[in-house]
Amino acid sequence: MNDFAPTVGVASTHPKNMPGDHAALPVWNAENWFYEDWPVGQKIRSLRRTMAEGDSHLFNTLVLDIHPYVQDQMFAENEGIFGKRLIAGAFVFSAGLGLVATNCVNAFSYGYDKLRFIKPVFIGDTIYSIRSNLDKKPRYKEMGLIRASYEVFKGEGELVLYCEHLQTVKYRNPADFVGKTEK
Repeated sequence: MNDFAPTVGVASTHPKNMPGDHAALPVWNAENWFYEDWPVGQKIRSLRRTMAEGDSHLFNTLVLDIHPYVQDQMFAENEGIFGKRLIAGAFVFSAGLGLVATNCVNAFSYGYDKLRFIKPVFIGDTIYSIRSNLDKKPRYKEMGLIRASYEVFKGEGELVLYCEHLQTVKYRNPADFVGKTEK
């Protein structure tokens, strides 16, 4: 168990291009935390999501993934090594990270490291994710670099995917980092 708040940065943006009473409402699932607010060591767990056949087909259609392991039931059952159709790894990655994603207006994706598809996920499997805040360091004049791990599990805790997400995040007070950045 950790001693961190369940989330950080609960304030909202206030756009000028909508009615004032609408702009004053907090935005659902959006945060505006800064580099200084990001708690190293915090872990969060997502809700669960069952990977449905229709979702799999839609994803495969959008990304033009027509591999027989994800699209061809007869191939998967008769010739495939798993005996049934897989969920595309890219979909497991997208859905798994989406389950714990925040929509922070001050954070920008820098990339992913150590992406591994550890076990297969099949149509009908239920997944959930755990995000762990690993570390952070000052990087640029206006933004620092944070790193979080994402572990995606299926069923009752079987690890199926691991990766680390790097993000640049704006400083609340850039002056505090003068002389401490890499670039």
